Amino acid sequence: MARTASLSGFPEWLPQERLVELHVLDTLRKTFELHGFSSIETRAVETVGQLLRKGEIDKEVYGLSRLQEDEDAAGEGGKSDKADPHALALHFDLTVPFARYVVENAGYLAFPFRRYQIQKVWRGERPQEGRAREFTQADIDVVGDGELPFRYDVEIALVIAEALSALPIPDFRLRINNRKLAEGFYRGIGLMDTAGVLRSIDKLEKIGEAKVAELLRNELGATDEQAALALKLAGIRTEDTSFVGQVRALGVSDELLEEGLSELEQVIEAAVQRAPGKVVADLSIARGLDYYTGTVVETVLVGHEQLGSICSGGRYDALASKGNRKFPGVGLSIGVTRLVSRILSQDFATASRSVPTAVLVALNNDDSWSAAQDVAAQLRGRGIATEVAAKAEKFGKQIKFADRRGIPFVWFTDDDGKHQVKDIRTGEQVDADPASWEPSPEDLHVRITTR
Repeated sequence: MARTASLSGFPEWLPQERLVELHVLDTLRKTFELHGFSSIETRAVETVGQLLRKGEIDKEVYGLSRLQEDEDAAGEGGKSDKADPHALALHFDLTVPFARYVVENAGYLAFPFRRYQIQKVWRGERPQEGRAREFTQADIDVVGDGELPFRYDVEIALVIAEALSALPIPDFRLRINNRKLAEGFYRGIGLMDTAGVLRSIDKLEKIGEAKVAELLRNELGATDEQAALALKLAGIRTEDTSFVGQVRALGVSDELLEEGLSELEQVIEAAVQRAPGKVVADLSIARGLDYYTGTVVETVLVGHEQLGSICSGGRYDALASKGNRKFPGVGLSIGVTRLVSRILSQDFATASRSVPTAVLVALNNDDSWSAAQDVAAQLRGRGIATEVAAKAEKFGKQIKFADRRGIPFVWFTDDDGKHQVKDIRTGEQVDADPASWEPSPEDLHVRITTR
């Protein structure tokens, strides 16, 4: 069971909980690397101007300053200018820093560049279930130089479906839409502020149809008929490509709409074949950030939809550019901390023990410490995690210490150099040779068991 953080919004894990998180991270890393994605890490800070150049997220950004500088400004009767575009702030996601990274390092990268990135990010929103102020994200992206074939939109969705399927989580659904489809439709019905409509539709699950319709009418000047059509589009959801016919049945014509329909059809068609039951076409998905230009994705755990999206992202054709040179990309981001919190709180997975250690080498007396280290070195040399007892206490106390630590085996060496190992769970004690003895495969490493 995950504990409540003592500082709201900044979760910490106990050792056994951390082992579950590491299992999630290792599983994601292995899956990403199997598909040829290279790992990178970007700095934790960006300039305010860089972070805020796309989307409306300025209220969530943590500014970075030195306490001494703040004290100096206060003493002079002034204050630091948080609106300064050159000021530093902690990154709120990994996509915007990645775009900057691509532009600055374009001469050293081979395109299309396939990257994965697992790092902490910071977002100053109100902490609640599934939302923290400091959390870990795991991103994958493919970025091209000048152009990026649409097939990568399809591939990214399939990679994420494979990665999530390997985790100890409930069933999930990737809910996929296309911004071109939505924007073309809105344009086709006469709503030209397509970004504004998208932002309103993005609030659909939070405030409901009636209030979204009110926003469309009062803030964007939509007629009742236009608002109704926009909501009808958002209500389309299918597990196959039948959404195409449903959209066309609404009687709206637009070139961008047709392009978006074709792209979304390709994604869903491939998913039905390669990841059946994991992907749905959901035309209510909008994504609030302005830099998305095509495919957009949000992912929910079935039966845990109130947790919110555990994985989101999409296509961005203009986020990264240098003069006339553009670097279009597509990517998805997994909210690792949100996932781990739910895994722990619902006991979807537990670690078989709380420490990596498999063996504790006991001490007969204080003079046996060096010999015990020799035994430990032999075991470690063969990949067996081993500790040496700190004190030559009675064996019963040393065994109790191992039990408290979650260590399954205790190693004994008598004064004649004879070795024995005890499984403290069963009480079985057998002769053993440090050069050849091995625990069972189940005990060699910590296992993550799923419910």
